[in-house]
Amino acid sequence: MRFFRLIRIFFVTLRFGLDELILGHSRLRPLQRVFRILLFWRNLSRTRGERLRLALEALGPIFVKFGQVLSTRRDLIPPDIAEELSRLQDRVPPFPYQQVEETIQAAFGKPLHAIFEQFEQAPVASASVAQVHFANLPGGHPVAVKILRPGIAAVIEKDLVLLDTAAWLMQTLWNEGKRLKPREIVAEFARHTHAELDLMLEAANCSQLKRNFATSKLLLVPEVHWDWCRQQVMVMERMQGTPVSQVDHLRSIGVDIPKLASDGVEIFFTQVFRDGFFHADMHPGNILVADDSRYIALDFGIMGTLNDTDKEYLARNFLAFFRRDYREVAKAHVESGWVPKDTPIDEFETAIRAVCEPIFDKPLKEISFGRTLLSLFQMARRFGVIIQPQLVMLQKTLLNIEGLGRDLDPDLDLWKTARPYLERWMSEQLGWRSVVQNVRAELPYWGRILPQMPRLLHQQLQKTHDFPVNEELRLLIREQQRQTWWLRIIGGALIWLVIFQLVTRYLV
Repeated sequence: MRFFRLIRIFFVTLRFGLDELILGHSRLRPLQRVFRILLFWRNLSRTRGERLRLALEALGPIFVKFGQVLSTRRDLIPPDIAEELSRLQDRVPPFPYQQVEETIQAAFGKPLHAIFEQFEQAPVASASVAQVHFANLPGGHPVAVKILRPGIAAVIEKDLVLLDTAAWLMQTLWNEGKRLKPREIVAEFARHTHAELDLMLEAANCSQLKRNFATSKLLLVPEVHWDWCRQQVMVMERMQGTPVSQVDHLRSIGVDIPKLASDGVEIFFTQVFRDGFFHADMHPGNILVADDSRYIALDFGIMGTLNDTDKEYLARNFLAFFRRDYREVAKAHVESGWVPKDTPIDEFETAIRAVCEPIFDKPLKEISFGRTLLSLFQMARRFGVIIQPQLVMLQKTLLNIEGLGRDLDPDLDLWKTARPYLERWMSEQLGWRSVVQNVRAELPYWGRILPQMPRLLHQQLQKTHDFPVNEELRLLIREQQRQTWWLRIIGGALIWLVIFQLVTRYLV
């Protein structure tokens, strides 16, 4: 089957003239003329980006998804192709209702009508991996039911193997392959795609995000009904709202659009820097707006995570950008190892300034993020910036947020909106709040270790007495021990006093 799938990919490649993209490499260019003669019947009047987009759509959902991710990597592909790939959407027809019934029966071991009081046959949404139906649980409680597309796991697994092969060829044939790490990008993409194939994982993502924003006045997340969730089926609270893309209707019901745009920026930075856990598929189709102007998040199959090191590095860079401290940006890149250690700081600082200075003090409508990103990536290539695959989802989400903000409020100043939040977050990481948080985190460990200190100290002193030393040296050791003992007692008392003050002041 894999062989036939490869044959189909080969013919689709020829049909849309993608061989010209591949044969454009210097090592393969002599073959380009041969292919043009043999395939004279093809119509190649469309642009190369449009032909690539149509080919990915013809090859199926996994290639569409990878094209969406690839569209954010303007360091990896030319800008005209990236712009065309950004138009990719999941245009997948729904699977038949009979397969819906069969999937639910297999998941629960009983027929659909025995689980749901009412179930709408027509889906309200259909994507490449799953589709959603509205239903009622016993007692009439309204829910949304997400069902995995039958047989999609096997198709995706085969296509991921082929994508990895293509990435290996790219890394082998392209001079910059090692720096851009295409195989690692595919591996990161595969990890997120595998997570989408288990709706229990998506339900866990949804539950975690809801817990993170339990007290938020900005974001609503549906409740998961765990008793009705399986790997192939996810049942969640049915949410009512207006699609965020319907700006005119939102205005008509009294939603403050500029505030809605700034709230979106705060939600994003809260997810990234406070929680290190963010919704990585925030296109307009996955966002509703409630009547009280709160955002409603949907579809939790793709979530991004950042560790503390990534968060600190990103916050440091964002703040330096906002303060126009380009030297700090350059130093942060060098210290993190994202550029070679021998990179000249002065030249790197000048290059960063040339890219970023023109976009400050301007609303979104006057900023071309496409050109800005292109300039940044060209600079990255010049200075040998090493691509970080773990940030692919963050880059994709940043572009989604920028596009959403541009649609809602073109006059939004992204920098002024984000800067206060980042400064507050950095203060919490480096100021007294950070000390309190660290003490709170370490208290359980101290509670276990400190009662053992007298015994451990006695054992250490006993070991000292067992050393074969002469009497003069033994007397010297005993005198030193007496002095050290009192110093330790005094030092320990001071430490306990400080801990007591912190606990009583901030934790009690």
